[in-house]
Amino acid sequence: MDKIARFPDLEGASVLITGGGTGIGACLTSGFIRQGARVAFIDIADRASRDLCRQIEEETGREPLFLHADLRDVVALREAARKAEIENGPVSVLVNNAALDTRHTIEEVTPEFWEDNQAINLRHQFFAVQAVVPKMKEARKGSIVNFTSTAFMINGGGYPSYAAAKAGVVGLTKGLAGALGPFGIRVNAIAPGWVLTERQRALWVTKEGLQAHIDRQCLKEEIQPEDMVGPCLFLASSASRMMTAQTMIVDAGTV
Repeated sequence: MDKIARFPDLEGASVLITGGGTGIGACLTSGFIRQGARVAFIDIADRASRDLCRQIEEETGREPLFLHADLRDVVALREAARKAEIENGPVSVLVNNAALDTRHTIEEVTPEFWEDNQAINLRHQFFAVQAVVPKMKEARKGSIVNFTSTAFMINGGGYPSYAAAKAGVVGLTKGLAGALGPFGIRVNAIAPGWVLTERQRALWVTKEGLQAHIDRQCLKEEIQPEDMVGPCLFLASSASRMMTAQTMIVDAGTV
């Protein structure tokens, strides 16, 4: 993490991250803190999030703001965004990271499962944007980074609702970019490949399956959560000031 490039315009920026307490999100929270940003993150994992805050403070001397909320609850999401604004100032960078790639078959999906899955993986991204956009419009600037996935690009059959949601993130990104560009607000997406978080290792990684996937990659290494930090910082910063409506694939060259 210490080898990540510095982006001076992120120092002092008010950053809001969804799902920032574990996995990729925890690395993003730490990464923005190390840039000198004022970071708030929303998560439902209370203990892990509080542990992360303590760890980051011990390592950097600065503590992110943890906001406990279930992102499926739009009222709670809006309230969390309001608290982030009160504490850190108007949000200038929004990172829509939260997701849950629960495996499921076509046969077992109910309408209730579908709605819940879409709420976690797609719907909250729109309402998080809606919550912070008024102040971005006033400032005539802002950067929004939405996390999608290569899962929908590789025809994976074990998560059709998740794949639909992640494809939807790309469409949402492009639609928001068109709507918000006239206000100087950029909207881009990151599509990670198979990132080996603790959850992935615990639930789905096998030695054979992992090796088969790495064999498909151009870069023959495991993708770590930390590998998403640099691309996200780049899209959040003015280094990418003329980039919008784009999806950056970070998958070691699988797609």
